[in-house]
Amino acid sequence: MNTWTPDTAPPAADAPQAGPTPHSFKIEREAHKLEKRLCREVGKAIVQYNMIEEGDKVMVCMSGGKDSYALLDILLKLQKRAPIHFDLVAVNLDQKQPGFPEHVLPDYLTSVGVPFHIENEDTYSIVKRLIPEGKTTCSLCSRLRRGILYRVADELGATKIALGHHRDDMLATLLLNMFFGGKLKSMPPKLVSDDGRHVVIRPLAFVAEKDTTQWAKVRQFPIIPCNLCGSQENLQRKQVSEMLREWQKKYPGRVENMANALQNVVPSHLLDGALYDFVNARATGVASEDGDKAFDEEEFPVPPPLPGMQVVRIG
Repeated sequence: MNTWTPDTAPPAADAPQAGPTPHSFKIEREAHKLEKRLCREVGKAIVQYNMIEEGDKVMVCMSGGKDSYALLDILLKLQKRAPIHFDLVAVNLDQKQPGFPEHVLPDYLTSVGVPFHIENEDTYSIVKRLIPEGKTTCSLCSRLRRGILYRVADELGATKIALGHHRDDMLATLLLNMFFGGKLKSMPPKLVSDDGRHVVIRPLAFVAEKDTTQWAKVRQFPIIPCNLCGSQENLQRKQVSEMLREWQKKYPGRVENMANALQNVVPSHLLDGALYDFVNARATGVASEDGDKAFDEEEFPVPPPLPGMQVVRIG
């Protein structure tokens, strides 16, 4: 169990500054726009769902992937300008995967000056022993990680646990639950753990994956591949995520509309009697602005045409 704070190590040396290049001004401008967008979307999610409060100690879970790097990076930026005080501690679970570069995350976290903790638990061997070759490891791996991280949060006195799931992860989960689980269910931006002791937050809830991907390139994060889930090419989640990317290419704005739909739920127009009392629905004689025009067809905007194609509306 390794824990580090800025007081226990010397500050990292400043990185050498590169000289200007022909396209440096444009690159810098685009990077600045991306940073502003990331800070705006993360800040919006934090405020809208009351994710971080005065005096919180936020445990940022670091996997070594692009999303957790982006999450920590943006939270550090927001911490400096936030109207409230909160602390950050980065936590990585070293699952003892063969060839895992143990030095990468400690070196990076030391360089940015954030307190961090490395938890060493050989969950890799457990997963490999219990899951047959070729089967998906995600479920067991996730359960093992969750239990360990909850324990570490208690030991560190963390009041919030921040995960790096972004908007596209949430939409993929929605579709996976619809296609394979028979549920209309996504990832919540904020939740209380089953035991009622921990609050888990997802500050990247409004952030598109393409933005975390681009930010990782801009910031040159030292990405660590996952040999457990990253090497399983036929995962349903990967297939659904690829479908979302294809939709976005063919129909720009569709993914944004899906994300907006998660915030505009109309229970009376679904089929769940636990959310809406269909049994006791009666005519009241009083008009309702939210009432259904039962025999009217829904009207939707015509999608923008693809390059080289013409959209013809019939009817």
